[in-house]
Amino acid sequence: MALSTYPDSYYAATAVGMHEYPRLQESVRADVCVIGGGFTGLSAALNLAEQGFDVVLLEAERIGFGASGRNGGLIGSGQRKDVVEMEQQFGLQRSREFWNFAEAAKTDIRERVAQHAIDCDLQYGQMLGVHKKRYLGMAAETCGALAERYDYPHARALSRDETRELVATDSFLEGMYDAKAMVIHPLNYALGLARAAVAAGVRIYEASRVLGYTRSDPATVTTATGQVNAAFIVLACNGYLGKLEPRVAGKIMPINNFVVATEPLDEQRASELIAGRFGVHDTRFVVNYFRLSQDHRLLFGGGENYRAGFPSDIAAFVRPNMLKLFPQLADVAIDYAWGGTLSVTVQRLPHAGRLQPNLFFAQGYSGHGVSIANFAGKIIAEAIGGTAERFDIFSSLPVLTFPGGTLLRYPGMVLGMLYYSLKDRL
Repeated sequence: MALSTYPDSYYAATAVGMHEYPRLQESVRADVCVIGGGFTGLSAALNLAEQGFDVVLLEAERIGFGASGRNGGLIGSGQRKDVVEMEQQFGLQRSREFWNFAEAAKTDIRERVAQHAIDCDLQYGQMLGVHKKRYLGMAAETCGALAERYDYPHARALSRDETRELVATDSFLEGMYDAKAMVIHPLNYALGLARAAVAAGVRIYEASRVLGYTRSDPATVTTATGQVNAAFIVLACNGYLGKLEPRVAGKIMPINNFVVATEPLDEQRASELIAGRFGVHDTRFVVNYFRLSQDHRLLFGGGENYRAGFPSDIAAFVRPNMLKLFPQLADVAIDYAWGGTLSVTVQRLPHAGRLQPNLFFAQGYSGHGVSIANFAGKIIAEAIGGTAERFDIFSSLPVLTFPGGTLLRYPGMVLGMLYYSLKDRL
């Protein structure tokens, strides 16, 4: 049986070093079985192998097939909530800890790219566009807090005119530019991590969907054509968890987000649209995010749905969001349109933990998954290796169960999103 193909995305069309890994068709043993071939799973597997663990990674489809290989590629600073909100909720010390975790995540990505020569078009810079009068002053407050209390002088507030000079849209009332945030080609980064993991000794199996596992020590992880006996399991499925682990499924809401890539713009038109290769996102609850590709396309993410399927015409679904910000692109064709499934938590903060006797998990990155998912995999590996300090702090974040659990979370989410999307428009 042939392996599944990647979605027809700009990332798949420009993938570097794509490789097919075998399907698991036997019974094998390992110290750790990682379930999921996205950023969390790949990071955990690579870090564990570097510690000397024997690791098997099982991926239901292809490496980076899910949201890890389909997202906007923006690597922001901090958590989904800004530091002012984190301070209000958790206090300054805890807020600093989670800020430092996010900074460590950025550093780890930079070091991995350099160490393994990963060709993922790493670029620096990210701008936040403020779209609502009620948020005016937020950028200056955040930049002041970062400089004064977090030793981070790399973010600066922008006036409306300064914002307009960087991004050619009238939608933003002011902005914030973070010079040390980043953007990458996410699928190429995932493929690079996989190559590094294999070089470190990880055995990767694709097309090996996990059907279940025993709650025993050691555990047995079962696929349709094989099994893995392992002392530890790392559950790294995020929005693709499904019914595999009901003990944590109610903590996350899988949602679908969509991205388009325009036809190539000429270099001058591209630079007039965005004055650089930095990433951009806005303050809407359903966030618009965009950037220029290496070949001068606009990669634009906007719009979500909250059901199992994608819209029949993703380009038509996303295009109106793009034209609201950039009406000057009305004559530009869409060459690629795709979607991916991520997961959010009630508080929009990540959910990590350990289930007895020997299962570690991380999920619910809430749109901040490129860096935080990589970091989650790293600290899970630390915990399995016997150094659990950072994992314990990270896993102590309070995460609520969605009202009604997995049964009623979708109707509630749809009502909530309709409310917030209405607020975005007002």
